[in-house]
Amino acid sequence: METLGTILLSEIAGTAMLTLLGGGVVANAILGKTKGNGGGWLMINFGWGLAVFAGVWVAFKTGAHLNPAVTIGLASSGAAEYAPGIPVTFGNTLTYFVAELIGAFLGAILAWMTYKNHYDQETDAGTILGTFSTGPEIRSKGWNVVTEIIATFVLVFVIIMFGNTPHDLGPLAVALLVLAIGASLGGPTGYAINPARDLGPRLAHAILPIKHKGGSDWGYSWVPIVGPMIGGVLAGVASILYF
Repeated sequence: METLGTILLSEIAGTAMLTLLGGGVVANAILGKTKGNGGGWLMINFGWGLAVFAGVWVAFKTGAHLNPAVTIGLASSGAAEYAPGIPVTFGNTLTYFVAELIGAFLGAILAWMTYKNHYDQETDAGTILGTFSTGPEIRSKGWNVVTEIIATFVLVFVIIMFGNTPHDLGPLAVALLVLAIGASLGGPTGYAINPARDLGPRLAHAILPIKHKGGSDWGYSWVPIVGPMIGGVLAGVASILYF
């Protein structure tokens, strides 16, 4: 039970930091009358990369997965432990998933609280939803899934490679990787690459009392869940073949 409690506390805190800062940079860039309004795609990419940087530091006790696709990818790679002293078991895996979703949900609520006055003045439902969850520029769910599979494969495969390559970058390595994925592969779908990062904030969007928010686009919501999970599994299996 002590291990489960550690996973819950660490992954909730780390993933909440991730989505607070990640959702915050999107809100800053696209909501009206913010200091960062119009900051553009690269500002969002840098913000998300640094959000990962902060989240990884916070969740150091559990290996800082922050992402069910990373968790399932490590399990698929044949790893014996998720972090020192945390074995790969069904119960631990499920606890990671739950903690990551709760953390993402809480972080999104904190980001909304930060920008509450700006949300109150925003009238475009698509802009509001875009600060919470991802959506495609061209809606083609099959190809959108392919995009998420490829981007998440890159994320998880390279993270696994980090563990086999001597370096002193620490969390900065993952931050730079997320920045690279956003800049290079994020254009079609907004690079969810993390089911919790998308579903948690989408749930927050659904329940928060936001004026003019419209629907939460549940018809698309399975794409940023299924695509990243497939990408994570493929990355884990590929790492076995690679070695």
